[in-house]
Amino acid sequence: MTELLAVITITLLAVISPGPDFAMVTRNSLLLSRRAGVLTAVGIGLGVLVHVAYTLLGLGLLIQQSLWLFNAIKLLGAAYLVYLGLKMLRSQPAQASAELPLAPLSDRAALRTGFLTNALNPKTTVFMVSLFLQVVQPQTPLAVQLGYGAFISLAHIAWFSLVGLCFSAGAVRSRLLAARHWIDRAFGGLLLGFGVVLALSGASR
Repeated sequence: MTELLAVITITLLAVISPGPDFAMVTRNSLLLSRRAGVLTAVGIGLGVLVHVAYTLLGLGLLIQQSLWLFNAIKLLGAAYLVYLGLKMLRSQPAQASAELPLAPLSDRAALRTGFLTNALNPKTTVFMVSLFLQVVQPQTPLAVQLGYGAFISLAHIAWFSLVGLCFSAGAVRSRLLAARHWIDRAFGGLLLGFGVVLALSGASR
């Protein structure tokens, strides 16, 4: 019971902490649609399962102990965030793009964006490996550990779906869409900043 409460508490604190996942869901919900935001959240939850899988397979320990592998994951994640950030920073003012409305994301693209944002996020790698190595006991049955992994994934989906629903609400969205290019650039700057910080931290290890 103590282990379960620890997993739940640590997971909830990790999920609500700001990061690339939050920025991406908020951006897609606000500038695209509620559906895009929720599907991005589902993609994030699927990305979490990647971290759960390699941690339970024992590869998490290898990642923790291998400096070059961990830095490679960091740089790959940083490159993806920098790419997304630069893409958003190119957003044009509404006057210049009145005839070219923001292209909607397909369901698959929204899922893929959320999945890659989380699966390539070394913050989730560190969280998952630390949780299963330091909190979950070695003698905990595999079925229970799988249950923990499912809970962590569902917690991500639930929280970020809630974020998507809030930021896609009509009253909020209608007031902010007029400045959508500045919002896009702001989120682009955030993602670019996350990517640069990741790249620099990876190079300094």
